[in-house]
Amino acid sequence: MTDAPTYDLERLLTSAGGAKLVAGVDEVGRGAWAGPVSVCAVVTDLSEPPAGLTDSKMLTVKRRTAMVAEIEAWALGIGHGEATVEEIDTLGMTEALRRAARRALESLPVRPDAVILDGKHDYLGPPWPVRCEIKGDLTCVSVAAASVLAKVRRDTHMATLGFEAYGFADNAGYPSPVHQQALAEFGPTPHHRLSWSYLDDLPQWRHLKRHRNALAGEGQLPLFG
Repeated sequence: MTDAPTYDLERLLTSAGGAKLVAGVDEVGRGAWAGPVSVCAVVTDLSEPPAGLTDSKMLTVKRRTAMVAEIEAWALGIGHGEATVEEIDTLGMTEALRRAARRALESLPVRPDAVILDGKHDYLGPPWPVRCEIKGDLTCVSVAAASVLAKVRRDTHMATLGFEAYGFADNAGYPSPVHQQALAEFGPTPHHRLSWSYLDDLPQWRHLKRHRNALAGEGQLPLFG
């Protein structure tokens, strides 16, 4: 059984690091073929989190959906941000993630003094002091809360897009067999990322691929998450 996330890192940053408020930040949708990339930021007062809180991927759809209201009632501050398909295609994933994360942090009702980012890549940068934490969504309370809110919010959005043949309500834009079959037969929708390499494997739709200006963004991150 996986250990529950703790406040160990948040307390380290508030004691040794001198931060008063720490935001946990997580993203969802980085590796999808369709839809936006979404980021959530959560600030807590280090109080007892909702029972069973953990990485969103460890929870059933029913449990993480029900947990949203519990997190919203408990958290000191919650912020959401996203970057559109157009931004992803034009700027690249690194810059798209940066914009989404900044939007999430800027929408918080309180300003954090430090940020814990899930993963090993700092896609945020100044002005926030950043601590990257691999598997932070599994080990840090605030990041786990952000992972749940980000996933439920994005999954809900993807389910409203229509295009039932692509199965967005079930795969959230990730490359499931249903999604791949629909792409091969019908081609990309307006919600698809046209700079993604999946188009290289679809000869009849390859002409739609967009080639990003290398000067528009600041490089790419691995497409996982």
